[in-house]
Amino acid sequence: MNSKQNIMGYVRVLSFFLVVYISVSQVYAQKEPQYTQYMYNIGSFNPGYVGTVENPEIIGLYRAQWIEIPGAPRTMRFGTNIPLANGKNGLGFNVVNDQLGPFTQTYLDVAYSFQINLSENTRLSFGIDAGGSLLNVDFSKGDFEIANEPLLNTSSLNNFYPTIGAGAFLYAEEWYLGLSVPNFLTNGIYNDEVNTVVDGKVQFNFIGGYVFDVSENLKFKPAIMMNYLEGLPLNTNISGNFLIGDQLTAGVSYRIDNAVSALAGFQISSDMFVGYSYDYTTNGLQDYNSGSHELILKFYLGKGSSSARYKKANKQKAKGKPKQIDSPRFF
Repeated sequence: MNSKQNIMGYVRVLSFFLVVYISVSQVYAQKEPQYTQYMYNIGSFNPGYVGTVENPEIIGLYRAQWIEIPGAPRTMRFGTNIPLANGKNGLGFNVVNDQLGPFTQTYLDVAYSFQINLSENTRLSFGIDAGGSLLNVDFSKGDFEIANEPLLNTSSLNNFYPTIGAGAFLYAEEWYLGLSVPNFLTNGIYNDEVNTVVDGKVQFNFIGGYVFDVSENLKFKPAIMMNYLEGLPLNTNISGNFLIGDQLTAGVSYRIDNAVSALAGFQISSDMFVGYSYDYTTNGLQDYNSGSHELILKFYLGKGSSSARYKKANKQKAKGKPKQIDSPRFF
């Protein structure tokens, strides 16, 4: 075996130990899945959002994190945002499958929202979601430092526990702010085995964004997403996207002390949007993986995309006609 093969062997061994360490720390540091294209995926973590869209939406997302590291996170999400005919209420549905090493967690929830008018151009929406999470831990995946740990005598754990979350979403034509808690039921509901792998802390999510009209065919869309867990560093994502001709989106994102990302999206038709992001790792793992990939598909059922509706709303405003508030939430 030559020196290059020796080095690659050491890297593979080190990568395995790194992913074991990261698997444990991630379960404690962040129970909720992580998204780079959070601005297109708000309904997955804030139930207050689901009724604020003008027409029903269907969203599919796949994220592959830290390519080339065994057991690194993989996330799939299917969701819907459905406004009701009265213009005040909305329903949402989410199925999220999150895999991380020996851990697999599947979330299912149904969301309901109710919104009120604060002014002619500003609305506040409150939402609640309820469901559950199926946690599976396969102890046959990987080697463990304490081989005689009693918990490892079982080949796997399968536990279901309920979830209840809530969120508020404040928005107007050019901006939005959101605050949410994905799950309040984090203490006193797990059995002894689950307590060994799931930490009982409440996560808070904050999101905000603004749309600047640079010109008739160009908009600039900065956004921020922050996740907070007690006793842990604040996880902060900052992004800036340009919308060109109401069809092409391009921008960058920075997750502080974690990754820098490139984002691109295309409005294929009035009914379909596709977005892609690539993360380049900037922390200690950057030498052991080739980045992270995320793909999102959005289908708009009804009158077309919110981008087209926002453009139409601006024309109506210029003519002095009344319109329904339709926040350009990164389309």
